[in-house]
Amino acid sequence: MIRLVIADDHPIVRAGMAALFDLEEDLVIVGQAATPDDAVALAESMNPDVVLMDLQFGSGAAGSGAEATRRIRALDAAPYVLVLTNDDSDADILGAVEAGASGYLLKDAPPHELIGAVRAAAAGESALAPVIASRLLDRMRAPQASLSSREIEVLELVASGLSNTEVASAIFVSETTVKSHLAHIFTKLGVASRTAAISTARQRGILR
Repeated sequence: MIRLVIADDHPIVRAGMAALFDLEEDLVIVGQAATPDDAVALAESMNPDVVLMDLQFGSGAAGSGAEATRRIRALDAAPYVLVLTNDDSDADILGAVEAGASGYLLKDAPPHELIGAVRAAAAGESALAPVIASRLLDRMRAPQASLSSREIEVLELVASGLSNTEVASAIFVSETTVKSHLAHIFTKLGVASRTAAISTARQRGILR
């Protein structure tokens, strides 16, 4: 049996996935989590094979799905993590993959694709939605135009309205380092201002 934990802040989503997996003889749900912390706790206590992880939890939840994924993958005998989310920006994809996710699917994936991805993840295989795999391949083919995860983080903070000084404080680096990151971002995106960088990044799906 493949033991599953479902981590999503929407009860209806959890119920829908539970109903789907209950139809499969080799899948059993051993826990449901509404917050990132609950997901980590269940991953540690219930010994699942796979955790299905949303990325964006409600504003009342501490942490994100990517952070929870990183914590889960750091556990002894860590389960695999399969991201199942509505978010498909480069920042979300990179964050999840770098955190150790075995797969990344969008919530509009057909049921057979989701079930197949769960089984693949349990077997230690990667499971990426075609659109996600294509996005990652594009980044590999054109690395000079790709922003690093740190550069994406800086640009997200800038897009939220923070000044260079505030960004530096938020990520614990110097203001000079922030300016250096922005210079690299401008060069890679072919722009000359913060506003243009944010606009271009959103158009390309780099930012949400």
